[in-house]
Amino acid sequence: MPEVHGPKNEQEKNGKRNFINEKVVRQPLSRRQMAKRGLVMLCSAAVCGVVAAVSFAAAVPWAERIFKDPEKEPSHISIPKDVIETTAPPETTEAPETENPQEPPIEEKVQSAMENYRYTVEDLTSMINSLRVQAVNANKGIVVIHSVQQEVDWFNNELETSGVYAGAVIAETEQEILILTPCDAVENDSIKVTFGNGQDVNARMKQKDAVSGVAVVSVDVSQLDKSVLQTIEPVPLGNSYIVREGEMLIAVGSPAGAVHSIDYGVVSYIQKNVQMVDQNSRLMYADILADADKGTFFLNTSGELVGWAVSQEEDIGTKENIATMMGISDRKGILERLSNGLGAPLIGVQGQTVPETMTEQGHPAGVYVVNVVPDSPAYGAGIQSGDIITAIDGKPLLSMREYQNMMESLECGQLVHMTVERNGISQYTELEFQVTTGAR
Repeated sequence: MPEVHGPKNEQEKNGKRNFINEKVVRQPLSRRQMAKRGLVMLCSAAVCGVVAAVSFAAAVPWAERIFKDPEKEPSHISIPKDVIETTAPPETTEAPETENPQEPPIEEKVQSAMENYRYTVEDLTSMINSLRVQAVNANKGIVVIHSVQQEVDWFNNELETSGVYAGAVIAETEQEILILTPCDAVENDSIKVTFGNGQDVNARMKQKDAVSGVAVVSVDVSQLDKSVLQTIEPVPLGNSYIVREGEMLIAVGSPAGAVHSIDYGVVSYIQKNVQMVDQNSRLMYADILADADKGTFFLNTSGELVGWAVSQEEDIGTKENIATMMGISDRKGILERLSNGLGAPLIGVQGQTVPETMTEQGHPAGVYVVNVVPDSPAYGAGIQSGDIITAIDGKPLLSMREYQNMMESLECGQLVHMTVERNGISQYTELEFQVTTGAR
């Protein structure tokens, strides 16, 4: 029988065996090695700090654009409206008694002096220079608008075409520069603006109004150099209601078809209560150069913006060197909406106030509908020419001015309730219409 040996110890008895265990012990670092490692750590920390600083500086503007603080949203633009002047007769006061009854009144002295004064070339030069100073100051608020169109040719090569227009800076806030320009300038793919020093920046359309023929373009202030910001001077808004026939006007923008050209002229005629879509307006005509398509803006002799050139199909507006101007005072409510990014609401009627002589004969008071624009909200709702609008959303309507004020308080896409009187065979019939406003 072979000799059987049992396990020598308890570990072998339990099926476990011991192996040689080794532990590597590192030698302590020398002072030189410690100094070297410390230097590497300091350099790494410095590099990481620089990278973090550069990354933070690059990320802050991007983060501010993406995560805008609500308190830093564009400021609300407020444009006060002008009041239409009333033609009140001048007050007459008795002339004070003079010691010498035979001496002519002061008015006659002044008139006689003006009639007998012989104007010289120096006088004319002085007057022209005064107008030129106003034009030069206004040019600080005139910019070049590039309407960029992206296209592809037959060989799939990308092409970029650009139309050039004039724009007038009308407001400046901490966040943006607002520019008035023709509607044609915002019809293409992108918009660029060139300021006086030649700096080009990207811009975006804030809103437009096809009826008025103008749009408002916004430029982010953060894109502009400080030197440019210091030279920009918004053109002050004037009152076109006080413009009179025979007054001198200054044309800036593109009166000669090129941006920064200027011209002078006299108001020849003012046409009041011109029926336009959803409002009545004044049109002024002046013997002055004007390119409505490229953008021409008119200033009074105080350098205030009182209107802009529009294309007009009527005979008076198409004569040579006769410019048709839309007064700014009738559009200040619309301009305020456009400047704040709000669209101009559209119902689509041309109307006039029912005269008092007609209401005395039994006709309803309100706005007489002269014409309804095809495919407009009013046309789709069923309003017809000859109807008289007497109320909007339950509020009585007595004049075209009230109608225009109500329109400025509406929003695009808003459902409004319109009360209309329609003339029948023997009497008027009250009708109700639901109209959803569109955008002009």
